[in-house]
This record gives sequence, structure tokens and C-alpha cells, in this order.
Amino acid sequence: MVERKSPARMILCVVEYNGTAYHGFQLQANEPTIQSELERALGELTGEETRIIGASRTDAGVHALGQVIGFRTRSDLKLRSFVEGLNHYLPRDIAIKAARQAYKDFHLRKEAKNREYRYRILNSPQRSALEDGRAYQVTTSLDADAMNNASRKLIGTADFASFTQADNYSESTVRTVYRAEVTRNGELVSFDITADSFLKQQVRRTVGALIRVGSGELTIEAFEDILKAKRYGLAAPTAPPYGLYLMKVNYDIELYGE
Repeated sequence: MVERKSPARMILCVVEYNGTAYHGFQLQANEPTIQSELERALGELTGEETRIIGASRTDAGVHALGQVIGFRTRSDLKLRSFVEGLNHYLPRDIAIKAARQAYKDFHLRKEAKNREYRYRILNSPQRSALEDGRAYQVTTSLDADAMNNASRKLIGTADFASFTQADNYSESTVRTVYRAEVTRNGELVSFDITADSFLKQQVRRTVGALIRVGSGELTIEAFEDILKAKRYGLAAPTAPPYGLYLMKVNYDIELYGE
């Protein structure tokens, strides 16, 4: 169908996805990615070749409940039609939850106030059919209170070099963490963290170290020493990607629930 064209608009969409089948969000040659599926669906819907931008570049196997994408289009489609139309063309493990229009010079990454992630741990000696690929199973009993007390050491502005994998950062490894909390609900232990932005593998390396605290292998003081050391890769091990979820990206404009 040929759509009447109008001046270019900046459209933002909230995207939910199961990252199991994908090599991360960002485009990769000859590999399935979330971005490639979204751009294919957008092309089917509008007839345009459009490059989308993601607010966060999630790694292979990571899931999202509230990823935010942005793209410019000259299509006259209404916002509701972008939601329904993209969902028609997308595979069932990727879904558009909401759409809204932003001003034309809106910068998706720079204007994000903070990002919220959750890591889910199944703390059980038995596997779960329903949580397979959705939570990381740890069979050793975990002290969630100790993990929570350790996580509080992360709150504030600090150099998180110890919680990333490489020493070739051209940017600063200083980040501001606004919230870090571990909670337990039965066999499910959740780690929630909110920060201005995150280093590569920062959340997963944090979880790996917190699990060591919860199992008694690492003291809270030793966890804090890892943070203060500012040594690349010191926080270990790296928890697997399938327990990690991008929950929300917050802006001055409201995106969710519309």
C-alpha cells in the first residue's frame, strides 16, 4: 500500500522481546538481531528503508520489557497503526507495546535520564520448566539480605571499571547508580539496578559478584574492595545473559502505558 508522505517525524516505540534467538540488539552481519527484525518490519509497513536507534544495546540472549527505539519517517500512519502494523510483521518474540511522536531533533540516547535493569535468579536445587531461559539457576542457597547489603555499596557516582571486561574504553568508566536492590520472593531472587548508563557487562558482572556474596564466598567488605580497586574485569564471574532484562528507559516525556 502506498502511503501519502509528509514531513519527517521522529517516532519512539517501546519494545518488548525475548532475546534467546538473537545475537543482541545491534545489527550484525549474517546474524539475527532485534534491530534487523525491527528494520525489516518497518520497511514492510512503510515502504521506507529506515535505520532505527536503540536506547540500549543489549547483548546476545538478553531480554527486554521496555527497550526504546527511535526512527524518522515520512509515513502518515497514526501512532496506533505503527504499534499494530509493526506487530503484524514482527516475529512473536518481539512486540511493540507503545508509540509516540517526539520533536524532530530528539536524541534517543543522550536524552535518556536513566535505565533500569533487572536480573532474575532461580535459587533452587531443581530446575524449572517455566523459568528455563528466563532466569539463572543457582543451586547453592543464597543469603539475599547479604546480597542486598552489598548492592547498596554501588549507589552513588563511582568508577565501575572493575565491573566491565575491557581496558580499551575511550570513554569514562564513571557512572551514577541511583538504585541497587536485591529482593527474594520464594525461590526467585531479583537484582534491580537503575543508573544513568551502563558499561558493557556491568550488570552481569555485578550479579556474578553478588552471588558470591550470597553464597558466603565473598564478604561485603571484599565486594566493596572490588568496586574501589577500579581494575578492569576484577568483578567475576559474569552471570549468563538470559537472566537479564532491560526494564525501562526513562525520559522527561512519558512513554510507557500509552
